[in-house]
Amino acid sequence: MDSPLDADIAARLSRGPDGLVPAVVQQHDSGAVLMLGWMDDEALHRTLTTGRATYWSRSRQEHWVKGETSGHRQWVREVRLDCDGDTLLVRVEQEGPACHTGADTCFAADLLLASPKP
Repeated sequence: MDSPLDADIAARLSRGPDGLVPAVVQQHDSGAVLMLGWMDDEALHRTLTTGRATYWSRSRQEHWVKGETSGHRQWVREVRLDCDGDTLLVRVEQEGPACHTGADTCFAADLLLASPKP
């Protein structure tokens, strides 16, 4: 596979059948989980080299830079690969809301379970 990534990084990635790796996006200082995005090798390469979070849109089938149209940019502070090589953690400084709905996080609306304290 021809990849724009450093060969060592490319070799460690465990991509899905579609060539994508999920990217959990977290606010760097508070630890809040903001969103889940998808990256292919090119999106990860752009993220690592520009400092701007770049993702692969599964619906539009194209790369997109977070905040390019909305102004709600993500400035990358750190990128980590999990122990299996199949998930990325992207720690960012979020400018404005992270969710396309206008919420700070994409996980604000639907609480499925809240376990009571023992």
